[in-house]
Amino acid sequence: MTVRTSVQSGVATITLDVPEQRNALDGPRARAIGDAIDAAGADPAVGAIVVAGAGRGFCSGAVRGLLERAGDPLDEAARAELDAVYDLFLRVGAAPVPTIAAVHGAAVGAGFNLALSTDVTVVAHDARLISGFARIGVHPGGGHLHLLRRRAGHAAAAAIGLLDREIDGDRAVALGLAWDAVPADRVVERAVELAAAPAADPVLARLTTRTLRRNAADAWAAHVEAERGAQLTTLLRRAAATG
Repeated sequence: MTVRTSVQSGVATITLDVPEQRNALDGPRARAIGDAIDAAGADPAVGAIVVAGAGRGFCSGAVRGLLERAGDPLDEAARAELDAVYDLFLRVGAAPVPTIAAVHGAAVGAGFNLALSTDVTVVAHDARLISGFARIGVHPGGGHLHLLRRRAGHAAAAAIGLLDREIDGDRAVALGLAWDAVPADRVVERAVELAAAPAADPVLARLTTRTLRRNAADAWAAHVEAERGAQLTTLLRRAAATG
């Protein structure tokens, strides 16, 4: 089992549980998380969702080699797998209740996107938040730049997404990328504490969440599509250079 779900007092905690691979995302894992999000959202007793990672880090991004394989125009399966990873972020963003990411260790690339896809993020003081796309010569994907900019503004999005600046949890809070920074062993606990308020009244939580996110999904989806095309161009260029 790569994804675990527990529900307590109206809070569903969904944990990506592949610590031996640093919780890296592939198509099946992305679909499993999305399905767990959908199932929690369909439960009228659930008023909030916490997304966490098992082991030493939150999520190290896409599984090794997935981006390279997706750059092969003949490998449609790899392209579909990468699309499933990026579609996950929209699924998280469409959850009918508030979502909170509990981030410890590293959140890289797609893992960073997963954290940013939630409504609120709690981080460990020493968490490592890394865009990672620029350092491997690939255009960001999954709406990465949009997610950064809507949380922290243009300058921070440029520094992190274009200049490849890594930040820790305390810096993330200062920039507005995260709400709270705590010791690593308290990240999930703190996220659940924050989730308790909406979980106490799931009906109100759902109504308020819908209003908060009004019209936001359309802009996000448009950026996902724009980044999808630009990323494919850079993947094809890389494949041609190494082929």
